[in-house]
Amino acid sequence: MEPKTRKLVLAGVLCALAVAGSLFSIPVLGSKCAPIQHMVNILCIVLLGPRYALGAAFTASLLRNLLGLGSVLAFPGSMWGALLGGLLYQKTRSLKGALLGEVLGTGLLGGLSAYPIALLFLGQTSGNAAFYVYIMPFLISTVAGAIISAAVLYQLQKAKKILPAAGEYSGK
Repeated sequence: MEPKTRKLVLAGVLCALAVAGSLFSIPVLGSKCAPIQHMVNILCIVLLGPRYALGAAFTASLLRNLLGLGSVLAFPGSMWGALLGGLLYQKTRSLKGALLGEVLGTGLLGGLSAYPIALLFLGQTSGNAAFYVYIMPFLISTVAGAIISAAVLYQLQKAKKILPAAGEYSGK
């Protein structure tokens, strides 16, 4: 199988995992926490790279919304983490960079950008308190996903399915 085809197939499988995993979302304050989405973001970042991670995050968010499994807040909640995590991983080539980028991107940038989206699309008008209502649930969700993905990636490294130094998918 061609490397691009292999990457596309893996991205599709991980995207499907994110959508199916959203069935196990946890309601926290005004949002649905979906730690599996953040686990998938980090797996995509490390195994496929930032562009695939961002594409998979967008696609999973779109499918979750179309299927009624998520809200419009899924977009900033997943895409900021995939973008920042991908950029930090690309720069550092370390799992810590990917994890830190995912947590900061989702928790802070995603949480901050969820507020105006909630005002526009969800009609929430609870004042300045809503500004902080999204950061904490997004952080809880992304930290849980980061812990799960770190455990999965550790096991993949141990099984020699990914290269320990570069962290790229070996395709075996």
